[in-house]
Amino acid sequence: MRIIAGKARRLPLKTISGLDTRPTTDRVKETLFNMLNPYLCDCSFLDLFAGSGQIGLEAVSRGAKKAVFVENNRKAASCIEENIKFTKLADYCELLVRDAVSAIRFMEGREIFDLVFMDPPYGKNLEADSLKALASSGIIHEDSMIIVEASLDTNLSYVVALGYEITKEKTYKTNKHIFLRLIDKPGMRVTHEKSNISGKF
Repeated sequence: MRIIAGKARRLPLKTISGLDTRPTTDRVKETLFNMLNPYLCDCSFLDLFAGSGQIGLEAVSRGAKKAVFVENNRKAASCIEENIKFTKLADYCELLVRDAVSAIRFMEGREIFDLVFMDPPYGKNLEADSLKALASSGIIHEDSMIIVEASLDTNLSYVVALGYEITKEKTYKTNKHIFLRLIDKPGMRVTHEKSNISGKF
């Protein structure tokens, strides 16, 4: 596992063994970032269920101005700390050792993110809790892009009821990326024309 491109290109990253973390393969990561590259420059990036931190670190390496990593597994959080230090990207990174929902609530009034990536453990419905918390939070705006990495059999049709629009699904051999945009939130100013980000998908 490594950083693919940018300031920290080719630097290897540590990961931890076990079923609690499931690193995104380099091939899938490269496909994802080929789609995200136009939107990374100076963006704020949130990496939920961060695992080793490789997705947020890739974003920062490629030009994101900041990445916040959320991980409640302390062993994984230590791995993220080591990877941040090794890649010399600490000036652009913040780690929160919390569960995703409490982290979202903690960041209310502190952060607003342009891109949100989440890769929760499969089969535990954690993406539903996180998406619900995001929809009612103030940490995303009308042009924010949310990407969920999920198993092939994950059904996110319920997100429409939360105010999201599914703008794209990218399927791989063993999993998929689902791209979302929040278009209907009480009290939120929503642009009816698609933004440059969501319009791409």
